[in-house]
Amino acid sequence: MKKTIATIVLTTLSVVLVLGSTLVIKGSNTVYPVAQLWAEGFKALNPDVEISIEGAGSSTGIKALFNGQTDIANSSRWIKPSEIEQMNRDGKYFVPYIVAYDGIAIIVNRSLAIENITLQQLYDIYSGKVTTWNQIDSSLPKARIVPFSRDNASGTFEYFVEHVMKGDKLAPQVQQLASTRAEVEQIVENIYAIGYIGMGYITGEVKALTVEGIEPTVVNVNVGIYPISRPLFMFVDATNGLPTGTVADFLRYALSPEGQAAVLTVGYVNAYGTK
Repeated sequence: MKKTIATIVLTTLSVVLVLGSTLVIKGSNTVYPVAQLWAEGFKALNPDVEISIEGAGSSTGIKALFNGQTDIANSSRWIKPSEIEQMNRDGKYFVPYIVAYDGIAIIVNRSLAIENITLQQLYDIYSGKVTTWNQIDSSLPKARIVPFSRDNASGTFEYFVEHVMKGDKLAPQVQQLASTRAEVEQIVENIYAIGYIGMGYITGEVKALTVEGIEPTVVNVNVGIYPISRPLFMFVDATNGLPTGTVADFLRYALSPEGQAAVLTVGYVNAYGTK
């Protein structure tokens, strides 16, 4: 499927230089790092194009697309049923482009003596069924688990709730944060914290656990064995036809060999599948 979608995009868009115009991109915090690299590369080829990028969350990007406030909505989740209903009401039609693949990494403080976690244990922690680390592993301290999460504007949050929580709500003690970087900072500061982030945000400041014994790596996401991985999207408004002009050219660049090489530099899997 990866190759088919990418091939369709690349064959329906042709490379041209764009004369002076503007491009607004809003949405996913997860897609933001690679979108920044694409913007820099595209700007180098098209110096007259002004590009604005915001990374406040997938839902904010899709909302901006409805309101006509963005040209491209970055999203780390598929469009919601409620958003499809809104499209039907508004007579709009959004087209998705898969631009990369990502794994959701489970991170803890580097001092915590744990290396692996199961999906059931994650569910138990985030549902509030389990509240201390020794309930996860008897060798761990009898210390209260401090769980962190992205807020509900985040596509990563939506994916985690759907695929790990099976649609169940997070426990009241789960602290929701507005950015991935804020999660990393909180886990660096608290030895008993746990959080989940796009694997492109993994740094040496924190420890990424294996999930069901599988590491969150490009190779493992690419071959489909990492348990919590997902496609990353760019949505465009195609109500009046497929994208043209600057929007089409930017999508073309993102899916070009140069653009997809940038995907790998931030720790994601490219849209074709890594060779």
